[in-house]
Amino acid sequence: MKKQLSFSKVKFDELNQVVKLVGVPDIYGTKFKDWFSYSYALSEIELLFLEQLLSQHKLYVSTYSEEELKAKLIIPILNKVDFMFAEIKDWYERPLKAVINGIEIGGYVDFMVAKGIKEPRHPYFFIQEFKKSKTEVDPEDQLLAEMLVAIELNQVAIMRGAYIMGKVWSFVILEKQPHGQYEYYVSKNFDDTWLDDLKQIYINLQAVKSLYCKD
Repeated sequence: MKKQLSFSKVKFDELNQVVKLVGVPDIYGTKFKDWFSYSYALSEIELLFLEQLLSQHKLYVSTYSEEELKAKLIIPILNKVDFMFAEIKDWYERPLKAVINGIEIGGYVDFMVAKGIKEPRHPYFFIQEFKKSKTEVDPEDQLLAEMLVAIELNQVAIMRGAYIMGKVWSFVILEKQPHGQYEYYVSKNFDDTWLDDLKQIYINLQAVKSLYCKD
């Protein structure tokens, strides 16, 4: 029987036995420069939406359960970005799997942007775990597992994603190197309870939609 790893339980050391994963410290943020410098002018409607979101939830984010955080803050932001265009959609709790070096890695993905009509078939971007804080299973490890699977399925060399812990967003880039090693980069943290950070999160997501959701 083929060995299997589940997104919901996977740990970094297990992934690192399947492929060589190397975290690269991007101390100057240069790896994210093109992504985070995307030129996008917020409309008055968008700015008002973000301001109202903060006025409603800023004081209470730390008290929200995982589902409350997801429903009240995260999903409204994602819906406002609106990842539904052409044959591309946003998908929640959908299965994804691939065999990498003889090991099946898979499970249900919290959120992904992917091409597909009734089923996702070509993923472009992931957001993992609407968690309040790190638990025994690290959302960063789960995100890396999903991105590895997407690289394998798409037969590409790069994948992007983000993970959320409470009010903090971290964006991630995973790249497959020519010799088979994988390098990953984690961005600076963005706190969605501060307007400047929230605006940048929103712009970063718009950049994903415009720049990276394509074959």
